[in-house]
Amino acid sequence: MNYSSIGKLLAILVLAGGFNACKSSEMTSGSAEENNTEAVTENTTTEADEESMEELYWQRQQEALMNFSEDDVHFMTGMIAHHAQALIMSDLAPKNDASPAIQRLAARIINAQKDEIKSMQRWLRDRDQPVPEVHIEGLNLMIHGLGDHHMKMDHTNMAGMLSPTQLEKLSEAKGQEFDRLFLKYMIAHHQGAVTMVTKLFNSDGAVQDEAAFKLASDIQVDQRTEIDRMQLMLDEITASAD
Repeated sequence: MNYSSIGKLLAILVLAGGFNACKSSEMTSGSAEENNTEAVTENTTTEADEESMEELYWQRQQEALMNFSEDDVHFMTGMIAHHAQALIMSDLAPKNDASPAIQRLAARIINAQKDEIKSMQRWLRDRDQPVPEVHIEGLNLMIHGLGDHHMKMDHTNMAGMLSPTQLEKLSEAKGQEFDRLFLKYMIAHHQGAVTMVTKLFNSDGAVQDEAAFKLASDIQVDQRTEIDRMQLMLDEITASAD
């Protein structure tokens, strides 16, 4: 083969190599574009899935809020008024020369029951139900915000509620006599709350709502714990008086 033929062959090989390189580059570029397209599609799908899951979550949350009964509403509304009377009773402790132990107990009751009142009001508000607003003037308890529902509920006849005469008697007691009456009346008051919770749990279709179940359960446990504590304190007072 002469030099001329060799030169032609080299030129052909160079051209062929260049063509293959271009073709390889095009294939690589095409693969990259396909990968980018797949990545964008995957990201779009993931975002759509996340949005769908979030929408489903809030839908389930809304459905859960609507999973309540008339008994649940009645319980929350009544217990707000029931707790409010405990605030009236406890507020008398520092004014009527109660012992330090009774004043500490009364302060704990006020803090706990105020928090529970707010929780029950929020529960009703979240479910678009009438929300009782508590107004206290001295020994008088007024419940506003119920509209026509107020006429259907008699808070004075709830289990454990003190009568006006009992409240007046407590407000007039001083010192150790106040301690004794406070414990006696508050034990009965707490027992009434436990009775209300028990009645709720025994009602068909009630407390299916998780928040209602927790609120009622917490009230029951707290009230029973305080009943035991107050009974020990009352026994001590009774023993010291003998």
